[in-house]
Amino acid sequence: MTGVITLTTDFGHKGPFVAVMRGVILARAPDARVIDLTHEIHVHWPAEAGFWLARAYRYFPAGSVHVAVVDPGVGTSRDILAAVCHGHVFLAPDNGLLAQVLDNDVDARVFRLDDDWRLQQDWPAPSHTFHGRDIFAPLAADILSGRVAPADIGPPATDIVPSLLEPAETHGDEIRGTVVTIDHFGNLITNIDEALLAGLRNPRVQAAGRSLPLLDTYGQTKPGDFLALVNSFGVLELACAEGNAADRLGLGRGAPVVVSDTQ
Repeated sequence: MTGVITLTTDFGHKGPFVAVMRGVILARAPDARVIDLTHEIHVHWPAEAGFWLARAYRYFPAGSVHVAVVDPGVGTSRDILAAVCHGHVFLAPDNGLLAQVLDNDVDARVFRLDDDWRLQQDWPAPSHTFHGRDIFAPLAADILSGRVAPADIGPPATDIVPSLLEPAETHGDEIRGTVVTIDHFGNLITNIDEALLAGLRNPRVQAAGRSLPLLDTYGQTKPGDFLALVNSFGVLELACAEGNAADRLGLGRGAPVVVSDTQ
């Protein structure tokens, strides 16, 4: 293990929730390096957490532990998963969050947390509403420290909940995708991967009744103009040069986006 634990949640920064998770981890693994991936995931939407985690984990050293808690089913009978894939360990509720991370790794191993095993640990009894503190944080710390292996926590999981986010699809000369998230600048980030655009000779992006050119960077058009580009994470993004595309287009998460080859 590398000593790195990342945290991804929908907790935001109001209240002590993130800090308390970090405190539990550090109490059990004092040498851990805890890095906040993001705590601004849209509340109750695991698909966005999975989208970012699947595109961000590779920038961390192999052997990192990634904890993702977007968990509208907290306190219910939903399962908790530990996945070993791509040389990393991922902990998340079984609500579709990990589906995108597990894609394309035929060697991935996934385990379900067994309640009987959990009760044998020296963890406090969990609350009904904060498993990030009471289960995910101590489990991450114990895996990082080597006291626990992912395979120890319970039986293999062979059937997990699929992602709630449908993948982008190609229909003839069109690619149809969805806005997944909006960044700090108001850029609308979609689930259309760069590879899907490779065969298009003269692509135009359709959204909110507008046609946007596909450019390489924001500076290739005038301030205030709309454009589309492939961003640094390799997915299609809708932007407004020096402006807020989300506000000006009136679009949000889940909005449809179509790329057409006008030739």
